[in-house]
Amino acid sequence: MSSASPSPAAPAPDSGSAPATAPAPGTAPAAESTTDRTPPTEAELLDYVRKTAADAELVASLPLDPEGRTWLRLNGPGGSEAWIIGWPPGTGTGWHDHGGSLGAFATASGSLTEQSLAARLPTEGWKTLELADGVDRERQLTAGRGRAFGPHHVHQVLNETEEEHAVSVHAYYPPLPLMRRYSRTGSLLRLEQVERPGEWE
Repeated sequence: MSSASPSPAAPAPDSGSAPATAPAPGTAPAAESTTDRTPPTEAELLDYVRKTAADAELVASLPLDPEGRTWLRLNGPGGSEAWIIGWPPGTGTGWHDHGGSLGAFATASGSLTEQSLAARLPTEGWKTLELADGVDRERQLTAGRGRAFGPHHVHQVLNETEEEHAVSVHAYYPPLPLMRRYSRTGSLLRLEQVERPGEWE
């Protein structure tokens, strides 16, 4: 996923709309032993998603659907959860956070746009916030490019192209405990809902 809508977010943790097709499980990178492991860092998650995105055979195993996002769950490093996600033209996650988890994602093919907020939002006690000027950030992530983020990251990921499918790999640690979804009108950000695991899988 992340808004990742891997949603897989209901698709994939980084998602705002549910994909039309969920691919059958495929061969995923081997998981590390659950004994004596240390939590992965942002840098390690980024290294993992970049290496996985460069695995042409794995990327090609993801069925693509022109009508909606598709995804496949992978075993990430150090107990993290990971997803490979397909993005048809014009799809995106909507604004979201990752419930306090670290994360990273990398584009395997195509091009994605990430819009994010350079601001730390309170996690409780609000429904609507007015964002300060200058908090918006935007970056293009073409094939091979990725980014890592900390536990308070709010963003949305979009395939703004008109004809090209994109595929990306995402990893989160700890596995997403929840995702907060937001709507935005100008400088006003509104908390719309909180999703729990199982609501996006």
